[in-house]
Amino acid sequence: MAATLQWRCFLLLTLFISISSTPTEQQTLAQIPINFLSSAKTPELVDYMVSIRRRIHENPELGYEEFETSKLVREELDRLGIRYEHPFAVTGIVASIGTGGPPFVALRADMDALALQEAVEWEHKSKVAGKMHACGHDAHVAMLLGAAKLLQEHHSHDLQGTVLFVFQPAEEGGGGAKQMVEAGVVDSVDAIFGIHVSTRYPIGTVASRAGPLLAGSGFFEAVITGKGGHAAIPHHTIDPILAASSIVVSLQHLVSREADPLDSQVDTILLQVVTVGKFEGGGAFNVIPDSATIGGTFRAFSKDSFAQIKQRIEQVVTGQAKVQRCNATINFNPNNKQTYPATVNDASLHEYFLGIAGDMLGTQNLKVMEPLMGAEDFSFYAEKVPGCFFFVGMQSETREPLVASHSPQYQVNEDVLPYGAALHASLAVRYLLEHQPGSATPPEEVIRPHDEL
Repeated sequence: MAATLQWRCFLLLTLFISISSTPTEQQTLAQIPINFLSSAKTPELVDYMVSIRRRIHENPELGYEEFETSKLVREELDRLGIRYEHPFAVTGIVASIGTGGPPFVALRADMDALALQEAVEWEHKSKVAGKMHACGHDAHVAMLLGAAKLLQEHHSHDLQGTVLFVFQPAEEGGGGAKQMVEAGVVDSVDAIFGIHVSTRYPIGTVASRAGPLLAGSGFFEAVITGKGGHAAIPHHTIDPILAASSIVVSLQHLVSREADPLDSQVDTILLQVVTVGKFEGGGAFNVIPDSATIGGTFRAFSKDSFAQIKQRIEQVVTGQAKVQRCNATINFNPNNKQTYPATVNDASLHEYFLGIAGDMLGTQNLKVMEPLMGAEDFSFYAEKVPGCFFFVGMQSETREPLVASHSPQYQVNEDVLPYGAALHASLAVRYLLEHQPGSATPPEEVIRPHDEL
């Protein structure tokens, strides 16, 4: 009770400071992230988040199948007395703390697992054959619930605005964020933040960049049709294997021969990748088949570049097939694979993030990321409202090196959980303090307890 009262007084003081900030008062604002990290590292909250993360890890669920994970999240929100709406996008949840009115700031966690068989032997290994949390989404959910617990127990009556906690399904190729956006989750949101744990950076560090951070990604599958026959008399056939091979070689030239190597923006904006990962055709050594199928992915960092490379892929596939006397059909949505836009961090929001993270961790622990060709459906939120996506390091010098995500050997260093929870809470509280609306009219509640859509 004393700690809660102390926090409440501190938040009221910082609200006043946000209106008239001198250097000394800015120091008080800077103390908020430090205090949150201290609270997040208490044994009670650490044990809470570790327990949540391990329960989710033991019972992984794929995209749009996160029914038990969603139930666990809702049960925890009920215990904390936090109002929420459900379902969004089949299993998604949006919880809220605060006045129910503006400003609105959102924090996002993804809930889905991967179709992998876990190879790590430990007490809380996946109990579901062929499914595993191999990308840290179990940790993301635990950290967001940890942040909700921090805010609900210490600041729920002091927030001058509303914090939304977005628990979304199907990040791994299912485009859950797109469905959440289409359901109106961020219609009233002023800013959104997303966290991803990372094995590339040390514990106690964060990494991000302004502008393009992660690539937009698309997929393609092409069926090349010719005329089959005996391999001993190829002149009586129209060989789709040869045509498909020519297409694969030509696709590799799209990036190496069509991007300007002297363009000053090539490292971020025009950088492209085209990779063919699928080639199927025939089933016998001495038979030329009637058709062959190729498929792959393409990546780019801007809408224009993405559209251009998509157009060129179609031209190369159909053109090269025609050169070899074949026909080709191309599908840019094979197996309902979702196309993701590039993840682009809002420049001013990224600067705000650096300020919070610098106050909490020290500026020496802020890492500047190079753009990555990986994709994230957080991009759908960042297209709709200002967004900032960042990575939280979890490598430790005292432990075995962690392997990269999407591996059966993937592990999470649970020491990262307090950092994620404290960053979530700090970003939300300081954002509300620093973005107060001009009107003093009490806002109307917009999210009601336990509404079912």
